[in-house]
Amino acid sequence: MTRTSVELSILGSGSSGNASVLRTPGGVLMIDAGIGPRAILKRLQNTGVTVADVRALVLTHLDSDHFSCNWVNTLAANGVRVYVHFSRAKQLLYKAQECSGFDAFQRLVVPFDGDFEPLPGVNVSPISLAHDEHGSHGYVITSDGVRIGFATDLGRVPPYLIERFTGVDILAIESNYDPQMQRLSGRPMFLQHRITGGRGHLSNSQALAAVKAIFARCDATLTPLPAHVVLLHRSRDCNCPVLLRDYFASDARIAPRLTLAEPFSPTPWLAPAARVPAVGEQMTLAF
Repeated sequence: MTRTSVELSILGSGSSGNASVLRTPGGVLMIDAGIGPRAILKRLQNTGVTVADVRALVLTHLDSDHFSCNWVNTLAANGVRVYVHFSRAKQLLYKAQECSGFDAFQRLVVPFDGDFEPLPGVNVSPISLAHDEHGSHGYVITSDGVRIGFATDLGRVPPYLIERFTGVDILAIESNYDPQMQRLSGRPMFLQHRITGGRGHLSNSQALAAVKAIFARCDATLTPLPAHVVLLHRSRDCNCPVLLRDYFASDARIAPRLTLAEPFSPTPWLAPAARVPAVGEQMTLAF
């Protein structure tokens, strides 16, 4: 496969921790840091990227599975700028204040309230999303002509997300739970309501409907479809990779583009130039 200048790898996705890396001509960007530096170092083996290569971190929100304070000293030591929505900046500093390296870390925190450029030639456009009390942010990230749509912990799919993600080269979106498995999970009802009530996580059916709506809008606007559809934040208790694969692969256009992000292992580098198999060819899925 021919390498391109922009590539994304999901290093881990789920309630046990979330982190992704984006390799661009302007440098290496991390999205979330809910997996500790030592674990990330192992997952980066054989990728051509190290923790020391990371020059900026963009946070979707501050739940512990998306930002671990174990990163504070490493980020400070490496001079990595940390981008967080302005409404969460004080909370981030409060969360990190007892950590080693905090004095240097606090000078690296960059609040945003609109588009920003964390690395040369990398534009990040935030999308406000409903998640728990404080919300979260998805992103359209553009570099070297490549557009990536990234959204996890959505709660629900706002109509403007479909428009914003139309025409992305890589689409990464949460598909957290199967409704029946959720109902039969034995979880307390308050937790089930939190997850399924519109401010928690997306079900498989909600995620598939969103992907189909993006594909339909691409067709309507004569825009190419994404080269990759990456499913994020799969529940280990209330979802199943085989079920999820079969459910999304029922759409012949999604099937050859599908990657399932895993909680404890990275995806391959995903790039717009990666060849998308024709319908009927064997799928390669990340498990």
